[in-house]
Amino acid sequence: MRHFIVKALILILCCGICDNAAAQLKVGKLISAGAKGIKAMTLTDKQMAEYVKESVEWMDTHNPVLPEDDPYTQRVRRLTEGITEVDGIPLNFKVYNVVDVNAFACPDGSVRVFAALMDLMSDDELLGVIGHEIGHVAKRHSKNAFKTSLMTGALKDAIASAGGKAAALTESQLGQLGESLINARYSQKQENEADDYGYDFLKANGKNPWGMAMAFEKLSAGETGSSSYVEKMFSSHPETQARIKHIQQRAEKDGIARPE
Repeated sequence: MRHFIVKALILILCCGICDNAAAQLKVGKLISAGAKGIKAMTLTDKQMAEYVKESVEWMDTHNPVLPEDDPYTQRVRRLTEGITEVDGIPLNFKVYNVVDVNAFACPDGSVRVFAALMDLMSDDELLGVIGHEIGHVAKRHSKNAFKTSLMTGALKDAIASAGGKAAALTESQLGQLGESLINARYSQKQENEADDYGYDFLKANGKNPWGMAMAFEKLSAGETGSSSYVEKMFSSHPETQARIKHIQQRAEKDGIARPE
């Protein structure tokens, strides 16, 4: 009987030790995960800039960038002449020869316009879209969206494991980051902020801010033949109409005539 009790006590103690070890292991994993999250969340501006630069270079390599002597590129150069920086961030413009109707801007001031969007837009409308995208750069919306992408999944683990240095990302990870830049979605508040900043930016650079409202009218009317940029830009039809009306009212108040 006493022999049985001793065995039982040993079994209970062993189970307790195993449970405690399992609990410690679980806590250890949680601490490790937390440490990774902390490291990832404390990225410096320099590290962010390195990731952005690498991502933009990857996209420019994996998309058909039109050369300087191409009519599309020459058109963008003509329209953006003198527009070189926003809030101290240098701007650079390139055209992707792709069929999607889209445009996007990166935290480093890289603005990429798709040829299919240019086919649909007048000069004023195209500048309106570019002004809006630059607004996302100036208000740091694109930077925050990019940082969110870095904080997820394998990217977060890769960054955390680099021990405070910028991690070397794989082709797949760079592709993922590139997609996040192209398809970044913003809150309605951020879109409104980008509208207002883009309006002021265009006006300050001697451009007609009516173009933004005209571009939005064309996009929201479904004249684009593609929903990629429309879905990204406009979360609801009533709100889109309010944004267009807001830009129109600002232009009318400023005494700026709508282009023919």
